[in-house]
Amino acid sequence: EHYHEILHVLSDLIVFIFEDVHTHCKKEIEAIRAQFPAEPLMWKKDVPVLTFAEAAAMLQEKGIDQSPMEDFTTETERALGRIVHETMGTDFYIVDKFPMAIRPFYTMPDCENPLVSNSYDLFIRGEEITSGAQRIHDPAFLREQCEAKGIPVETIADYARSFEYGAPPHGGAGIGLERVVMLMLGLDNCRRTSMFPRTPQRLYP
Repeated sequence: EHYHEILHVLSDLIVFIFEDVHTHCKKEIEAIRAQFPAEPLMWKKDVPVLTFAEAAAMLQEKGIDQSPMEDFTTETERALGRIVHETMGTDFYIVDKFPMAIRPFYTMPDCENPLVSNSYDLFIRGEEITSGAQRIHDPAFLREQCEAKGIPVETIADYARSFEYGAPPHGGAGIGLERVVMLMLGLDNCRRTSMFPRTPQRLYP
């Protein structure tokens, strides 16, 4: 009934991972800490959800330049992570209601304020682990939003046509577990949490 149902599923999933790993993998965490020291992860069962405007205001209060209508930079994301850690006592939080101007055409606008979207990012320690959104499921509105973004409608013809057969309101997010584990443990690179990492210099095994 509301796209925040997705946020509840995602936040419950990540919190479950935190709790399960810290309950059943204490020896493994200690071994990792011995080689890669890091601050223990802090999280709350009730995951804080900030609007993008609220997050921008928190940065501005600390003297950090952040427009409520422009996307975060890597530096402002990390600064926000430090602020949330200090003020809310958690390293895991969600930023909701990103500006429509910085989201793809298929993102559903807020029904009360079309300048913002029904989209969100999840963060651990000031770094994004996934982006997600409610997607437009009405083909006519999808084409309209495509034109508004200056994208030729014919380039998405097949995609838009697929919704003419009927589609319920929907959304989601794609999560990379290697990145979640890296940030949960405070490691410095995803290669440390991938069994067979791929880089330009390493393609096998």
